[in-house]
Formats: sequence, structure tokens, C-alpha cells
Amino acid sequence: MISVLIPCYNFNAYPLALKLEKQALLLDVSFEIICSDDGSFSLKNEENQKINLLTNSKFIELKKNIGRIQNRIFLAEKAQYEWLIFLDVDSEPKKNDYLKKYISKIGSSDFVFGGNEFKYNENKKFSLKNKFAKHRETKSSPVRKKKPYKYIISTNFMAKKSSFLSCYSKIKYKSYGNDYIIGSILQNDNISICHIDNFTIVSINDDNEQFILKSKDALKNLYKNYSDGNLRKNSISILRAFSILDKLKMCKVFLTITNPLEKFIFKKINTKNPNLILFDIFRLRYLCSIKYA
Repeated sequence: MISVLIPCYNFNAYPLALKLEKQALLLDVSFEIICSDDGSFSLKNEENQKINLLTNSKFIELKKNIGRIQNRIFLAEKAQYEWLIFLDVDSEPKKNDYLKKYISKIGSSDFVFGGNEFKYNENKKFSLKNKFAKHRETKSSPVRKKKPYKYIISTNFMAKKSSFLSCYSKIKYKSYGNDYIIGSILQNDNISICHIDNFTIVSINDDNEQFILKSKDALKNLYKNYSDGNLRKNSISILRAFSILDKLKMCKVFLTITNPLEKFIFKKINTKNPNLILFDIFRLRYLCSIKYA
């Protein structure tokens, strides 16, 4: 019936696996839970070995780091059932009917996205990710359904195994920020998707500096795919703005005009209440700078 898959790196996954096992046993369905640590060689894996004692569950320690995308492909290939439920190890289901909700949607679409809510970090060093998550990533299913291929959050979803492997095999670059790319692949291939409210709770762990660095990595990935022509159809707002500048040959002009604002922008996205419009300008500037690096 279902394979519940937990990609892991240097994290104690046992509490999450235990919660999922309890939910699955109450449903009286065929299931398995597989957790794979991506070559962290962490001492936390001693605790993770307890997953092997749970019903129909296993913990696998990879001997080398293969990356986020390849670890998911590895888990999917190990799965024995046709329907896969992926959730990140640092998240947890909001409600006790998490698995039940997904099972009720089997066969409705090839991909079913449940959405995220966040446990915010009150430290002001985390203000940018807090605000970005609240205003850009926390979306109810009615909102996500209006632009279904735009709101792709790969930390929590169910997929048909064959469709998942087809999609993920087309991800060319294995760096951070592939949710953009996944949405475009699904849209290009006309893969059926749906959105439901089946939230996981994710803790905010990236401070402003870390979040900015990850955002830059995501933009580098986005630019590579754009340059390679891999994003023929997409719902990516920042890329559409960049592509307009690029087609009009205005990237250098945009950089020149906004250069005097660079320090001001950086200061305003690092305040207690960051300005997300200025963060968009920061990201657009970074895309333009990649073109002329």
C-alpha cells in the first residue's frame, strides 16, 4: 500500500519514525517505513538503529554522501510499494490522521502535496527565514490550487513511484533549491498534481546568514537550468522578472541603477522585520550578477 520514506542527515529520526509507525498500525494497511542517512557517520545513528525494531521498518546508513536528490531516489528504489510518502526528518505531522489523509488520496493524482506550517524561531537572527516562511511558504490548499505548479514543497508529499522516479531523474543539478525545478518538470510533463491540507510542522533552523547563502545556491541552480533551457514552462515569479530583464538586455542597467542601494537593501533584510520586497530585489540583483560573473 504505502512506503513512508525519511531522508536523513545527522539527525535522530527515531521519534518521527515511531509516530508514523503508530499511525500506520491504527490504519491496518500494508506499509513500510525506511529512513536513510546520507553518509553522515553521526553518533545519532546509534539511536536511529532502533528504527529497525519498529514494525516493517528499516534504517540504512549510506557509506558515502550522495546528496539530497540521490538519497530520495535511493529511498524510492528501495521502496516495495507503489505509493511513496516523503517527509523531511526535521518535520513532524501536525495531526494524527496524517497517513490516513494521504491514503484517502491514492489514485487521485500522481503527486499530492500536503503543505507546511512552521515553528518560528524568536531569535532576531532568524527573522528573514521566519518572515519568508510565514508569507511565502505557508499556504493553505485553496491558495496553492490556484497556481498548483508554483507552490511545490518537497518536504512533505505523496507520489506514485514511477512518476516520482521519472521526475527526479530529470533533475540535472543536485544542489539546493530544486523545488523550483521539480515544479517546472511536473508542469512540462503534464504530470497530475493536487494540493491538500495535510501539514507537517517544520522548525526554523536557518539564521539570516545561512538563509541568504541557501537562497544564493538556489538562484545559481535556477540560473543553470534557465540557461540550459530546462524551464520552458514555469510559475517562478523571480525567474519571470529576470527573463524580462534578460530579453530586454537590461540586466546590467538594473545592476547599475540598484548598486547605490546595495548596502541599504542588505541592512533592511537583516532587521527584526525584514522587507520581503527588498529581498526580492536582492535576489533579482543576484541573478543578474550571475549572468555577468
